[in-house]
Amino acid sequence: MRLSADQVRSIVDATRALAGPDAQVRLFGSRLHDELRGGDIDLLVECASPVARPVWLAAQITARLQRALGDRQIDVLVLDPATALEPVHRIARAEGVVLQA
Repeated sequence: MRLSADQVRSIVDATRALAGPDAQVRLFGSRLHDELRGGDIDLLVECASPVARPVWLAAQITARLQRALGDRQIDVLVLDPATALEPVHRIARAEGVVLQA
């Protein structure tokens, strides 16, 4: 995984601050592969409760992480019980790694 312990902590802290303490965040995509270089940070945020405005929550998490991690490409998907499960959600769940601080 191509994230430092400090980056993981920042991601988990920002996610929990904005999405709630029970939110779970997974890293998926190219950052999981140590042999690759570059690439954006792809995150799936799973919320146990419905989120009133999931796109807004994703934008807030992205903005906070860009301030914390530097101006890099960060893609955040929010999945709650009201969100239809799309193929990208299935891939993120199957291949992603749950981040823990």
